[in-house]
Amino acid sequence: MKKVKITVMRMASYTDLMEQYENPILHACDMQLGQTFIVENCEKPASMCSSAWETMLPFITELSQGGGNFFDGWMRNPHSAMLSCNDGFRPVSFYLETIEE
Repeated sequence: MKKVKITVMRMASYTDLMEQYENPILHACDMQLGQTFIVENCEKPASMCSSAWETMLPFITELSQGGGNFFDGWMRNPHSAMLSCNDGFRPVSFYLETIEE
């Protein structure tokens, strides 16, 4: 299986939506801009957000098996994907790519 590198590319925060709809949360996300994770054998990295992981897992599985080219040419690098976690208040965008080590 190929290794997959995950990089935190962007972090957004929609305070207007939080104020209107969210119950107060003291601590919601541990991701840091530029943070990277290396996935081996499709195992979730220890500090990866479980919700984000669930969103990425089908893509990680496909990439680790040498696949890619999602949605018929969506990405310039066919062995990559740009995904966001499913937090509608503070979405984090992740770049996934296969790597050779």
